[in-house]
Amino acid sequence: MASVRARQDTGLLFLDFRWHGTRYRRQTTLADTPGNRAQLQKVLAKISKQIDAGTFDYGTFFPDASSTSPRRTDQSNAAPPEQPTISNQFVSEDAPGPSFRSFVDQWLLEHQIEWRRSHLRTLRSTLTKHLLPYFGDRSISRISRSDVLAFRTTLASRPGRRADQRMSNKRINGITGPLKQILSEAADRYGFPSPIGNLKPLKIRKSDVQPFSLVEVETILAAVRVDYCDYLYVRFFTGMRSGEVDGLKWKYVDFDRRLILVREAFVLGEDEYTKTDGSQRDIQMSTPVFEALKRQEKATRGLSDYVFCKKAGKPIDNKNFTERVWRPVLRHLGMPIRRPYQMRHTAATLWLVAGESPEWIARQLGHTSTQMLFKVYSRFVPNLTRQDGSAIDRLLTAALEIRKGESQLRPSGPTPD
Repeated sequence: MASVRARQDTGLLFLDFRWHGTRYRRQTTLADTPGNRAQLQKVLAKISKQIDAGTFDYGTFFPDASSTSPRRTDQSNAAPPEQPTISNQFVSEDAPGPSFRSFVDQWLLEHQIEWRRSHLRTLRSTLTKHLLPYFGDRSISRISRSDVLAFRTTLASRPGRRADQRMSNKRINGITGPLKQILSEAADRYGFPSPIGNLKPLKIRKSDVQPFSLVEVETILAAVRVDYCDYLYVRFFTGMRSGEVDGLKWKYVDFDRRLILVREAFVLGEDEYTKTDGSQRDIQMSTPVFEALKRQEKATRGLSDYVFCKKAGKPIDNKNFTERVWRPVLRHLGMPIRRPYQMRHTAATLWLVAGESPEWIARQLGHTSTQMLFKVYSRFVPNLTRQDGSAIDRLLTAALEIRKGESQLRPSGPTPD
């Protein structure tokens, strides 16, 4: 009787069946697991059905056979003969599962409710630009580990964000990550082993933070466009992410308790939940931030729900800010071009230099623990003594010489469209 068995010496599965009175054993590279046995039982059922119908073609089921006349053995206790092994994605006339493209459509439909809109947009872009062109029409159960490794190699040769650079390991991992999820779910659903279940992501180099010094911050604040000055005060001295500060609304500014309540973010033109649950937090206002928001209140509170907005009341667009305000002012000052995200790093390092408690800093940044703080900013950690936000307040107040009275302040207001 045809059966799926395991070799005693290796533990690998093999097929054992008879055809035209001859016994055949086909070795596989599959470990003896319930899932692999289920897969081979399906294969064996197809073989038995075709043998009974007289339509079995050995070459169709075993295209890697060394000859058209399979080797045979009639010794039931003998070790299986040395033969080419069956690939993990068994080659047959109808491989289990749909095409990669069809399964992706179903996978997206079932899971899109779980994802943020920004994540879904990025995922669709990854599928359209990379995964579907390469794997789209293949049977999902016949995509092998070597196929995935070859795909990853092609990604490494493609250009990155800059024309003189190749695609980074971080971006490659961002593309192969969804592929791994898709193949793993299809494998569970259709009973075949995932070809990349244990594939490790490429190593990513540790990115070095490039915060601004307090002197550089003062220089930037003095040079930036007047309508963006208070916006930069808040970004430099609160550590808020771009989407968090762009989506900040007046209802989340508590002047009485001197708190900024981070509850939403403005991403891809819409209000969304914050990046993570841990990002929901209350940020203490230092004196410079309090004064900046008071100035901004007189300019925009009656114009928009958003603290920082254009003349039409719409939130600031981060891309527009980066290209038309941020980079020009850095070029004007002869400073290296850095991402606006470095303002968040600047806040963190200023707090550390001032001697604030790591636990307090982590809460202000929206980190659930101090682990990330020490990992990213370890070289900025001095002897720590303070723990309540007072140290940074004194440092900024003294260094920036906060001016009292509106007559001495530069005008503020909504940014031009």
